[in-house]
Amino acid sequence: MDYKALRIIISGGGTGGHIFPAISIANKLRELNPESEILFVGAEGKMEMDKVPAAGYKIVGLPIVGLQRQLNLKNIINDLKVPFKVVSSLCKARKLVREFKPDVAIGVGGYASAPMLRAAEKAGVPCLIQEQNGFAGLTNRILGKKASKICVAYEGMEKFFPADRIVMSGNPIRSDIVPADKDMIMEGLRFYGLNPGMEHLFVVGGSLGSGTLNRAMKKWISEGCPGGEGVQVIWQCGRYYKAGIDSFMEEARAKGINVENIWYSDFISRMDLAYAVADVVVSRSGASTVSELCAAHKASIFVPSPNVAEDHQTHNAMALVNKGAALMVKDAEAGEKLMATAMELIHDGDRIQCLEENIAKLALTDAAQVIADEAYKLVK
Repeated sequence: MDYKALRIIISGGGTGGHIFPAISIANKLRELNPESEILFVGAEGKMEMDKVPAAGYKIVGLPIVGLQRQLNLKNIINDLKVPFKVVSSLCKARKLVREFKPDVAIGVGGYASAPMLRAAEKAGVPCLIQEQNGFAGLTNRILGKKASKICVAYEGMEKFFPADRIVMSGNPIRSDIVPADKDMIMEGLRFYGLNPGMEHLFVVGGSLGSGTLNRAMKKWISEGCPGGEGVQVIWQCGRYYKAGIDSFMEEARAKGINVENIWYSDFISRMDLAYAVADVVVSRSGASTVSELCAAHKASIFVPSPNVAEDHQTHNAMALVNKGAALMVKDAEAGEKLMATAMELIHDGDRIQCLEENIAKLALTDAAQVIADEAYKLVK
């Protein structure tokens, strides 16, 4: 394929699950042709306005906001402003299309995708959308009616999009997430100060942490870590919860509870090494996380967050559970069942091997390349 220099708009964001795949796509497009010009379009005040420039790309913000369902004064005021902000965002998006003159527009979901891709489509610019989840978001479901191509990560997406325009691409992930070899495992053990003679559980609640996973860990520790013989834990608790976890761990030590085999931090700087040393991973089931665990070939227990649109994390998890590639514990049952399930699994080598083999079959590791190629195919 001739990877000529293109002018590309990438739009969307709001969460890391939208932003980081978008950046991965941009990085691949830049790799294919460094002369290509890439402009991100996000929503004012959302995290993409910081994350995208930090990755080395220019971004323009639209004043778009979404409707808030919870009834309070702040949300009522917000919702009254929505129609005006939509119109303002559409006008700004049309101006961006006229001035930037993109060859192709890519939407990754989130508020900004709708006005931006609608403006591009009206101007005759070919549009591609990337849907990360097993249950398509509202913005992408609307845009998918007219998008030229829809790149997806799960089977059965014909219920949301026209089947003839669907491409199975997977989700773009970080290039350092790979199945671990012995050298990588040893590096991880040294990095986290772990005992190679023990089993290792990785509990990860995402960049912000998870109250549910943290409460399950605290309950397990308070009970004396039942089933944890020969097990060390890497626990990513999140910045918001860190101070409270510090106090909890001090109290646990004062009560004589042995917490020496628990390594915890608010943030994991080397996810590749944490995955490498983990025999079992406990995690939420956001799309990017699921894709990373497939790529890393890890036995996983998912606890889908209930606080997401249309319960898409449950759909993500069940796509693997139904293929014998992961286990799932409901959020409401995590306090009673999660750590018992984790301890049972981590001591069952045969079941871990089965889960690893099945999740490896679902790995799609060239998603960014597939999406970039589809974008190039749309350019006349």
